[in-house]
This record gives sequence, structure tokens and C-alpha cells, in this order.
Amino acid sequence: MEIIRQERHGVPFYACGEPAWSGAAHGFSTRLGGVSPAPWNTLNLGASRGDAPANIRENFSRFCTAVGTDATALVKNHQVHSDLVRPVTRADTLGDSAAPGTFEADGLITDTPGVCLTIFSGDCIPILLYDPTRRCIAAAHAGWRGTAAGIAARAVQAMTQTYGSHPEHILAAIGPGIGPCCFETHADVPDNLRAALGEQASPYIRARSTPGKFSVDLKEINAHWLRQAGVAQSHIALCSACTACHLDLFWSHRVQGGKRGSMAAVIQLV
Repeated sequence: MEIIRQERHGVPFYACGEPAWSGAAHGFSTRLGGVSPAPWNTLNLGASRGDAPANIRENFSRFCTAVGTDATALVKNHQVHSDLVRPVTRADTLGDSAAPGTFEADGLITDTPGVCLTIFSGDCIPILLYDPTRRCIAAAHAGWRGTAAGIAARAVQAMTQTYGSHPEHILAAIGPGIGPCCFETHADVPDNLRAALGEQASPYIRARSTPGKFSVDLKEINAHWLRQAGVAQSHIALCSACTACHLDLFWSHRVQGGKRGSMAAVIQLV
């Protein structure tokens, strides 16, 4: 499986191009192709960044049109860096694409066609899941705390428990996020990852030349959680693009702080 950069109607995005994903319209946004002014220029999709709601509505309309999802059927969470996964239906869709999510959770699952699961990132790792056999989907936001808590595995487990999915049928897409090249941390992050995974976390943690500093590969750790939950390695697509390396294409919270927009990832059963 491979995640590739695509562009439609002047809006670039990343998505899996394999036919197996044809039943789930999905995409990971960049910062390009929208209408927002600086410092959110241009495709800001975050409702809590200070941007005008009219800009966010237009940006969601453009992004969702490009990837083939419905901007009038978004479901969002108030992301809190947890392992909480929330089942949703059409009753949970927002009437306004510029409205923020209020339910505290970092994962969404549904088996309702037409519902557009939406998560946000600005270095954190966005994960989309699709079971083409049972016809259900998930979206998860994995910062380092959510990664340590196993949010990716929790989403797989929620699909299994709620909808009867078999993990070996699930397809996974791990989108753009900060890479180990730029994610330098103190010992607290490796310590939390090792507390969750033991020495299985060690291949994804490297000591830096600066004493007490480490680099961490959050994308590969989330792929590890998915494999541990039963997802086949051949079903996991991982985007190598680092959000902190490519500020022309993405926003990075680590580099830019609060003066930025937000990327989004969306997925919807068609």
C-alpha cells in the first residue's frame, strides 16, 4: 500500500490510490489550495485557530470536493491527546463545517455511509482505517501521548467490538506528520513509550548527540500498534512526508507554534 500526493481542482492532498480503498473517499490535507490569509494561508481547516468562519467553510468545501467527501456531513472531536474512540452516526454530524468539535476524544468510528469523519493535525500523526468487508471506517489523531496510549490499536479494537470487523480485513493509512528527523524530545517521551510497549518501542527511539535528547519515529510506532492489533503489514500505508521539514506544504506546531493553521484528514463511506 502506498500514500501518494494527488491534486484535484487546484487542491493538493495525500491519499491511498489502490483500488481496495475505492469504497472510502479519504484524504490528508496540505496547507495549500484555500482562501485563508496569513498566518493561516491558505487551506486552514482548524476552527479554533482565529481564522474567519467563512474562510474555514470555503476551505472545507474545496478540500472535501477534491477528495470526494461531503463537507456538510462532518463529525469532529475536541482532541485531547487520549485513547478515547467515539462511535458516531449521522445524528452526530455538524450543521456548520466551521464549527469546532466539543466531544472530548481522539478517535471516531462509523459504519454509516455519508458521514465524514474528521480529525486535525499540525505535526501529530493522522490515521485513517477502512474495513471494505464489514464496511466501516475510523479516524484517529495520534500525538505522542495518544501514540503511547495506543490510540491506533484502540481504533481497530473499537471497529472489531462495535461493528464486528476482523483486523486482518482492515486497511490503514498513516498520513503526514512530524518525522524522527525533526521530533527531538527529552526522556519523558521515550519513557512513556517504553512504559506502554516495553522494549518493543526501542527500535523507534534513538539517542541524539545532545545528552538527554532523543528522536522518536511516531509513524512507525503507530504502525507497530496497528500490527499488534492484527492489521497486516501489507495493509498499512505510511506517508514519509515530515510536516516540520516542509513548511511550504504543511504547518508544524513544533516549528511555528500557535501562529499557524491546521491540516485535516477525512474519510467517508461511499
